[in-house]
Amino acid sequence: MKITKPALKYSLTITIAILTAYNSFAGGFPIRPGRLILSPSVSYFFADKQWDSTGVKKPFANDGKFTSISMSLYAEYGISRRFSVVALVPYVINNYKETNYNQTFSGLTDLETGLKYYLANINYIYYFALQGTVITPMYKNPATGPQLGYGEEGAELKLSFAGSGNVFNRSYYFNVDNGVRQYFGTEGPIQDRYNATFGITLDTKFKEQLSASFGGFYTESNFKAYNKYNPILTKDFAFNQVSLSYGHAFSKVVSLFLTGGQFISGRNTGDGTSASISFVYRVGN
Repeated sequence: MKITKPALKYSLTITIAILTAYNSFAGGFPIRPGRLILSPSVSYFFADKQWDSTGVKKPFANDGKFTSISMSLYAEYGISRRFSVVALVPYVINNYKETNYNQTFSGLTDLETGLKYYLANINYIYYFALQGTVITPMYKNPATGPQLGYGEEGAELKLSFAGSGNVFNRSYYFNVDNGVRQYFGTEGPIQDRYNATFGITLDTKFKEQLSASFGGFYTESNFKAYNKYNPILTKDFAFNQVSLSYGHAFSKVVSLFLTGGQFISGRNTGDGTSASISFVYRVGN
């Protein structure tokens, strides 16, 4: 499997999209063997409205507001031309407050480690990748109930399709991911996590780019209740989100991405607005 210079340029500019308190990383393009990609990110999520179980949107009771600040470090290392290893370490600060009530939970959440396999390519322009991920909680929920996550181990299998080309004298790339994740507790949940990104460069030196994304979650569980005090603990929900990102490459080593997102539909979830800043560092060949 040959990795060409154009493919490497586009792999540098793949947007890392933060979906509220969750993280979903585009990854259809291959990276060089021996290269390490590091991406620290900070995201902010806010919601003062929610969609109920039937998809009807309404304000939180008692002037309620939910905010989440997520800090994460994503890493990917190329083992060979076909294999790379990935890891994601997240830390969150979640707060819910309403009249006469205020609570905050913070700490490390679920560690994600995985192995990515680049299945095939078409003329070194379009790439297919398959990734298996293990989810490991880095916390223990107290007897009073969950705080930072489900507290359950899980696994995910994700298929990615990516490509690049030229349109209107500008270079573009796209990446489509779909992953099915299963948590191993008695109430699951099982999740379908999807995202599609299209980006275009604004200059001939590949330093400026804009990208748009559409993504979301569809989650099923026997436990149907909505947790308004800590929405990320809800097990049966769905949402769709659109986002816009601006990227700037300071050099061949460091790039910056600014992303804003908005939920557009949902069920059993908050109506959220998000913003994030991400850096991408390339180390090695």
